Amino acid sequence: MGDSSSASYIHMVHHLIEKCLIFRMSKEECMDALSKHANIKPVITSTVWNELEKENKEFFEEYAQRSSPPLIPPPKIHTMTETTARMTIQTQTFNIFSLSMVATAKAI
Repeated sequence: MGDSSSASYIHMVHHLIEKCLIFRMSKEECMDALSKHANIKPVITSTVWNELEKENKEFFEEYAQRSSPPLIPPPKIHTMTETTARMTIQTQTFNIFSLSMVATAKAI
């Protein structure tokens, strides 16, 4: 993998982790889901998750404390190829951090 394809792959994993966060998955559940449905090695998911935790400590601390059900029910997950996953990411513009801020604002 060249630098740009590696960065693109990491970016894809980042966005798939954000989707896991929307559905309130734990790190382990996310690693399992991405391994099973997007053929992403758990060590890759774990590494990207750890970096996100470092960059967003407050968010992940709050995320770990919340145990409420997801805002919307999770969809049925179908096996995705890397190309399908990339297309999904490109067509959806979820931003977990702004969603978290909206949820926090509603809770106040």
